[in-house]
Amino acid sequence: MSAKEVIANNVTDLVIVGGGVNGCGIARDAAGRGLSVILVEMDDLGAATSSASTKLFHGGLRYLEYFSFRLVKEALTEREVLLKSMPHISWPMRFILPYDKFMRFDSFTPATKWINYIMPWSKSKRPFWLVKLGLYLYDSLGGRKILPPTKLLHFPNSKEGRPIKAKFKRGFEYSDCWVDDSRLVILNARDAQDRGATILPRVKLIKAERTKLYWNLTFQDQKTNQEWQQKARYLINAAGPWVGSILKEKLGQIDMPSIRLVRGSHLVVKKQYDHEKAYFLQGRDGRIVFAIPYEQDFTLIGTTDVDHDSAQIKPVCTDEERDYLLEFVNLYFSKPVTKEDIVWCYSGIRPLYQDGAAVSASATRDYVLKVDKSDAPLLTIYGGKITTYRKLAENVMSKVVPYFGLNDKPWTTNVALPGGDFKVDEFNLLMERILEEFPYLSPDWARRLLRQYGTETKKILNNTQELSDLGRHFGCHITERELRWSIANEWTQNAEDFIWRRTKLGLKLTKKQIEEIDYFIQKTKKGLL
Repeated sequence: MSAKEVIANNVTDLVIVGGGVNGCGIARDAAGRGLSVILVEMDDLGAATSSASTKLFHGGLRYLEYFSFRLVKEALTEREVLLKSMPHISWPMRFILPYDKFMRFDSFTPATKWINYIMPWSKSKRPFWLVKLGLYLYDSLGGRKILPPTKLLHFPNSKEGRPIKAKFKRGFEYSDCWVDDSRLVILNARDAQDRGATILPRVKLIKAERTKLYWNLTFQDQKTNQEWQQKARYLINAAGPWVGSILKEKLGQIDMPSIRLVRGSHLVVKKQYDHEKAYFLQGRDGRIVFAIPYEQDFTLIGTTDVDHDSAQIKPVCTDEERDYLLEFVNLYFSKPVTKEDIVWCYSGIRPLYQDGAAVSASATRDYVLKVDKSDAPLLTIYGGKITTYRKLAENVMSKVVPYFGLNDKPWTTNVALPGGDFKVDEFNLLMERILEEFPYLSPDWARRLLRQYGTETKKILNNTQELSDLGRHFGCHITERELRWSIANEWTQNAEDFIWRRTKLGLKLTKKQIEEIDYFIQKTKKGLL
């Protein structure tokens, strides 16, 4: 059933509320199984939590301290599954873990209690042998095939040791994966739409009434305020930080599980070192912080874990969080990182399932699915992390498809997202071919396009022979051709969508360039350019 037919018939199998990575991943999986799907998102796709992550596909090394072996194993296994399906927006990254005998466990973890029981003199310090054992488990749990294993490092006279203080003599190097989180959302939405789903950003659910067989839903276009009604056989609440307000305010539910909102803030600073590996830094408070190469010219530092009062309060990096992150990394880096080095800050809210943890850093990152079949069914998603979004979608569908009399046949494991139809180790080969076919591109320009669009770069550049064929240039190699493609294919509605979520070029553009991009987008949408 096409998108037009879904709306014309005013009934659909599945309505998903929430256009983050979980919602878009579910829409893709459901549409690929033949269900009619509508997804609504009150803002831009991925505008909240899903574009404010630390941008890693990782197993969660520190979760081993909580003995969360199932969560870590599932996430580690997923790393390579995801890497193979989107090698343009995700790639292997090596992480440097400097060892310091004074670094401690989080005082609330099961590992802390265990180590203090068998080694009471350690006072919660992480012994070298235990870190080594943890990394061995990390290598072994997920059936690693592509990513290289952990190795021991000696820092004196090494490139990995140059940025950090001389007191750090040894450490480890292990593997995880980088991912462009906001493009992950867009590509899942694109694939969902290609498979028949209707994707409606900037559309808000304002009312929901339940009968035995259907949900009677009222939507509102956030640009025009136009309202319309829609029937759905099944409703999925994937609203992230707003999951509780959807249940209470739209669905009238009072008895529901608690959500813990935790704010994670990040700093983007001037580039701090000259290699392409990241640092996993252990604090004396038991927490960890990453320092990661970011967008060629920057270093990403994060994250914090701070309880956040309400999803209605916009998350911002507080002065306290900023100072905490700077102080943390300066325990390690020989050249101090200062406030003057900060180029950009961003914050997101993690909606964690309330498991009674004493502090936010200890709250579970696992997801919980709750199904209410009292009338027309409702499935609500609590928690989750970006690495397990695809498995979450599979688990959601295992609960949904029996209602429609379908067999549970997962299909997304080996299916590439748009632009990802090449092998993990073929990126450089793809770049050589693009530069050969479109010789007017510079290597940096070609790399940026391929890292965003993968093999679809050819579609954007189709039938061009020289720079002038791409139309107007707006700075940072942004062209009229690329903007038109993004407007037509990626729900781009304004400059903010493009420069902060479709790309991260807002880090490099001037205010005037941004205004010119926004003007072009608005005029193009109205058919005036």
